[in-house]
Amino acid sequence: MTAVLLIEDDDRIRLSLAMALEDEGYSATAVATAEEGIAAQRRQPADTVLVDLMLPGMDGYECIRQLRRDDDVPIVVVSARDDTHDIVAALEAGADDYVIKPVAVKELAARLRALRRRARATATLPPQTSVLTFGDLEVRPEAGEVRLAGALVAVTRTEFRLLCELAEHPGLVLSRQQLLQRVWGHEFGDERVVDVHVGRLRQKIEPHSGNPRHLVTVRGLGYKLQP
Repeated sequence: MTAVLLIEDDDRIRLSLAMALEDEGYSATAVATAEEGIAAQRRQPADTVLVDLMLPGMDGYECIRQLRRDDDVPIVVVSARDDTHDIVAALEAGADDYVIKPVAVKELAARLRALRRRARATATLPPQTSVLTFGDLEVRPEAGEVRLAGALVAVTRTEFRLLCELAEHPGLVLSRQQLLQRVWGHEFGDERVVDVHVGRLRQKIEPHSGNPRHLVTVRGLGYKLQP
């Protein structure tokens, strides 16, 4: 049974969402503060973490950053905040996805399943030797590695899946909607999720992220990976 950690300070939402997730077949642990959530995740790691942004004490952004420093567990923000700044800030802090309240539990469960499928696929790839090379950038899908000028680059699972999707289609422009579907499993969704993850990747694989050489934008169309 997939374990989900829910960090939500509103008692009614926390209880109802935890019960709804259990009805969907998840094992849900629910806590009211970021501090409790971080401690619970360190004590007994969940497969996925759901985080509200408006929490007492430590806010959701710092909670995400601390969780991300510990490991690459999939993190989904569940928040009433729908402003672009809030969404981008949460994704830049390290969240993998963003769901706006009120939550449709069926949709949330579908997103969680998609995240877990992709996380398992990444974790269980056999160690082989295929290397996708783009100048000094190397992507090793089966080994789960990214190297820049020979040095190992630390990326999250979602960043790795996004880079692999682009690397497996060298020079081909993939639209934001295509990447949402292939990487996140969303038929429809907020394309800002893609943009923020691309920005985070550029900071890690580009010498000058503001003037990218490998992961480039094709205006009006999408993104492509090139040598």
